[in-house]
Amino acid sequence: MDRPTDRRADRAGDRCADRPTDRRADRRADRATDHPNRRRVTSDRPGSRGDPRPPVRQITTLPVVAVRGETLEVRPDRVVGEAPLEIRAAGRGQKPVAVAVTMRTPGHEAELAVGFLRTEGLIQAREVVSTAAGDPGSLSQPDDTIVVRLSRAFDAGAVAERHFVATASCGICGKASIDEIAVRCDPLPDGPTVTRAVLLALPDLLRTAQRAFDQTGGLHAAALFSPRGELLVIREDVGRHNALDKLVGSQVLAGALPLHDRIVMVSGRVSFEIVQKAAVAGIAVLCAVSAPSDLAVETAQRLGVTLVGFLRGDGFNVYSHDRRIDLRDLTGWA
Repeated sequence: MDRPTDRRADRAGDRCADRPTDRRADRRADRATDHPNRRRVTSDRPGSRGDPRPPVRQITTLPVVAVRGETLEVRPDRVVGEAPLEIRAAGRGQKPVAVAVTMRTPGHEAELAVGFLRTEGLIQAREVVSTAAGDPGSLSQPDDTIVVRLSRAFDAGAVAERHFVATASCGICGKASIDEIAVRCDPLPDGPTVTRAVLLALPDLLRTAQRAFDQTGGLHAAALFSPRGELLVIREDVGRHNALDKLVGSQVLAGALPLHDRIVMVSGRVSFEIVQKAAVAGIAVLCAVSAPSDLAVETAQRLGVTLVGFLRGDGFNVYSHDRRIDLRDLTGWA
């Protein structure tokens, strides 16, 4: 039976109080940006003019099972926020054109949208007139959509040529998609059960097997282990999503899916995409050297994946479905 890690905690960001802005600093910033050739852009998003208020969804507090050496405790842990952002663009009187959907940490959405459009060569800086969030009457999170208004009509054909929506590194995005993934995933089994000793050995086994990383220092890795900690397959790539896709692809070609009786260890942090890829492949235990996002934790809870983060040294955190991690040597539970 799962312990408290399977219950969502209140979001800490929702309790953040607004702090007063420094109006004199704002006036100084305005003077510094006054230039005869510079266009003033308006935005309804906090932070667009030095606003010190923190983004309310940037950090989430969740309960975890924390193991450090020979100690175990259930305690709150802060995880970074993750949510999809839809970027749209439009000229005056033009219906907004959907450009891309990308996963991001909430905060400074207007800056992200404008920066994306400019660095991808879709707009010129002088063309930006204003930015606006989505309609609060129809969206539960209006800041998950940003419309960038331009002084000229936006070329929708440029989006079709660049395929941004398909390649925005998000696959399928957002909380509404979690149920869609669940429909496409076979139910995960109760097992496997993994001991603390096996978990603690995985990082060194992963690192030792990273041959390309040894030569370059610049690659992510995803490794497949047995419940006894035997390294079965490892794949490396500059992209952490690609490393996992290569690993899963190797098992598809070998006729080994679903990977119910296997553990996957990844070298970086865990995002929503990593969890959804693991769940689709039938992986019940997903471990990472670094931290998960809040949406990754929510997805793991919903899909039945045991998610272990900060697996390094003599400790780790279990964020969801801890029943698969055998901690009886620390708890004394039968």
